[in-house]
Amino acid sequence: MNDTGPVVIFGGRSEIGVEVAERLASGATVVLAARRADQLDEQIGAVRAAGATAVHTVEFDADDLASHGPLIQRLVAEHGPIGTAVLAFGILGDQARAEADADHAAAIMQTDFVAQVSLLTHLSAAMRAAARGALVVFSSIAGVRARRANYVYGSAKAGLDAFASGLADALHGSGVRLLLVRPGFVIGRMTEGMKPAPLSTTPAKVADATDRALRTGRSTVWVPAPLAVLAFAFRMTPRFVWRRMPR
Repeated sequence: MNDTGPVVIFGGRSEIGVEVAERLASGATVVLAARRADQLDEQIGAVRAAGATAVHTVEFDADDLASHGPLIQRLVAEHGPIGTAVLAFGILGDQARAEADADHAAAIMQTDFVAQVSLLTHLSAAMRAAARGALVVFSSIAGVRARRANYVYGSAKAGLDAFASGLADALHGSGVRLLLVRPGFVIGRMTEGMKPAPLSTTPAKVADATDRALRTGRSTVWVPAPLAVLAFAFRMTPRFVWRRMPR
């Protein structure tokens, strides 16, 4: 990759975020941004073992939108222009609860869409000023077409996917690039206890695909790759069939 500068993982406790950090760590300064940043010893050790020259932590609350701008300014002041920013935070939420609890539905949208839009806007402005850098955004197969079984989470991901796609076009020619990663069902802490869907993946595989895509200059990547075909099939499925689809 040609993007020099620190690697910042927003969601420094997430499985995917740490896996990506390990793959980008060699010879780099890595910043893990997360809540309870003083309790990231395991994550710090993993990133150091992967070859990071330095690992720092910083307190980050994705839902505190007012803190995003000052945090980016602080990171740039302390570590220089950001080389790669990875947005690895998010919540799945409870679909059944969200259908009756408007506050819970709004909380899912706040974290999975609104907070991502806010942070991406601040990051892209800072990176434009430096005329370099890479942004990594995690969409989902759930955002291709919202399903009855998880339409709140799916609609948040659909909005994020559209926003990131438009931002990528807006950044063209600026020296800043955006990689949009679209995984399928990820087997991990977030989905523990749920039955894996077809073409499921793991945090490690998502990180491998993300690393390859960054190094080869791709703008989008499906994980696994055959998921792109499944996404096309989703769009073509008649609605009377679609509404019966499981998560």
